[in-house]
Amino acid sequence: DDACDRARVPSPTFMRRSRAALARARSAPGRCPVRRRGVQQQAPAPDASPSGTHAAKRATSASASTSSAAIADALDLSSMGFSGAAAAPLKAPLASPAPRTPERPRVKPPEKPESAGPSPRSDGPVPVNVMLPLDTVGVDNTLNYKRALAAGLRALRSVGVEGVMVDVWWGVVERDEPGVYDWSAYLELAELVTEAGLKLQCVMSFHACGGNVNDCCLVSLPLWVLEEAEANPDILFTDREGARNCEYLSFAVDELPLLRGRTPVHVYADFCASFRHAFADYLGESGTIQEVSVGMGPAGEMRFPSYPQGDTRWSFPGVGEFQCYDKYMLSTLEACAELDGVPKWGHGGPHNAGRYNSRPWETDFFTDEAHGSWRTPYGHWFLDWYSGALIAHGERVASAASEAFAGSGVRLNAKLPGIHWMYDSCAHAAELTAGFYNTCERDGYTPVLEMLARHSFGVSFTCAEMRDVEQPQEAHSSPERLLEQVCSAAARCGVEVSGENALPRYDAHAHTQMVQNAYRPAAGGAGRMSSMTFLRMGEGLFKPDAWVSFVQFARTMSMGPSGNPVHGGAEAQ
Repeated sequence: DDACDRARVPSPTFMRRSRAALARARSAPGRCPVRRRGVQQQAPAPDASPSGTHAAKRATSASASTSSAAIADALDLSSMGFSGAAAAPLKAPLASPAPRTPERPRVKPPEKPESAGPSPRSDGPVPVNVMLPLDTVGVDNTLNYKRALAAGLRALRSVGVEGVMVDVWWGVVERDEPGVYDWSAYLELAELVTEAGLKLQCVMSFHACGGNVNDCCLVSLPLWVLEEAEANPDILFTDREGARNCEYLSFAVDELPLLRGRTPVHVYADFCASFRHAFADYLGESGTIQEVSVGMGPAGEMRFPSYPQGDTRWSFPGVGEFQCYDKYMLSTLEACAELDGVPKWGHGGPHNAGRYNSRPWETDFFTDEAHGSWRTPYGHWFLDWYSGALIAHGERVASAASEAFAGSGVRLNAKLPGIHWMYDSCAHAAELTAGFYNTCERDGYTPVLEMLARHSFGVSFTCAEMRDVEQPQEAHSSPERLLEQVCSAAARCGVEVSGENALPRYDAHAHTQMVQNAYRPAAGGAGRMSSMTFLRMGEGLFKPDAWVSFVQFARTMSMGPSGNPVHGGAEAQ
């Protein structure tokens, strides 16, 4: 198993867990292969991943220290089944591409809607939330780890944690038939969280699980969507070599009625509306669910799938690749080039941008030298189009979600990726391939945050635990400066920021960094974060040493970096 993990291929244990999960599921689709045009390749599955975001109100107090190790020993959660068991594999063979059909090239932003959620807090401690396991609800739509969850929720409540976050998987709830939703397991979870006296933040997860760092389970897109992808594989993101990505639908099909008469945005809106109806008793400023995060891309993050880990094409700190080669993205690119009077630029992405694992200085496009193609008129035009496609997608999904949740009393937010590697190079290559036109010469986050502000969205951002000194030199990484840039831009745009750790860590360095980022004002007037989400509840968190460390973190979050109780803080129960 260890050798398989190092090679990033499925281990025997992983495959046994997958088969066991499949036996429980009503149907057993095959993995979604990475398919090149005319060639099919099986994509190996990785291990366990975060998804993340924020919540709202209470904090912790010094009384939380009551024998932390004893609490962990008494819970003995590791024997209750917190293991991150695998779910059903991704499906689907893909056919060869169909001819191009153009999509409309530009999207006019709608008017800014009224805020649907409760007013954000500006005083008191920054609340702490904890992510639940990715497979809290399995692909067979059953609530996993019930005994461990109940005990874990009580333990979190006892140390002042405000709430928990869970992925609400599109591929589980609307799995078999379009428009047929089964919320039963999530309703059971909402009741369990309510009984524990915690808040529940729900993530509308329109992506598949199994292709990102730390993904412990496999949840595909809905089976009926994969059937459509089998007939028309160009609804999936495609790279220059023709490899398809089964994690999220191409942004270029957002407004095309390719999902049995509905557009993807229509499907996302219907999902949100059904969720609102099913959970009406839990929603609102005084309810269990006060905040909903809306997924806008792979891993629930607003980005292109430019660095796919699940099939070994990419490894850290590669620059990634542009994902604009499905026929619908190419049609949009061609139409925009014609409209702008540069038709020769509309035939594909840059030819000199390297491969997934290239370094910027190895390519003519991303090099920091003066001749780098990203500095040329073509480079500016292409990157503007590519980042514009991402922002237009975010605009469409945010608008649909805002309408679905209008008047419900919940806050909405979107998650932005913490692409910190190559930040210290001039081109910021890894951000460019992911859709953020952010370089040493241009701010790529303000346009995104302005769009989210129009829809009264907050933003969740990762790498809150990372320090620059911890990063490998070859990565040219700066998570601290990246976070400061995003927080400063958000402050200028009036967008609330919540933080989360990108990787599971239980050490004092990570916890101290998270506290400082939660409270420390950044350049440009950015203030404290609205919440901090900790990755994640599970066996690792409740090991005695890790639990003691977490309790200290929760206590410090209630007091701030100064060690003095924050005005407005509540005492732990």
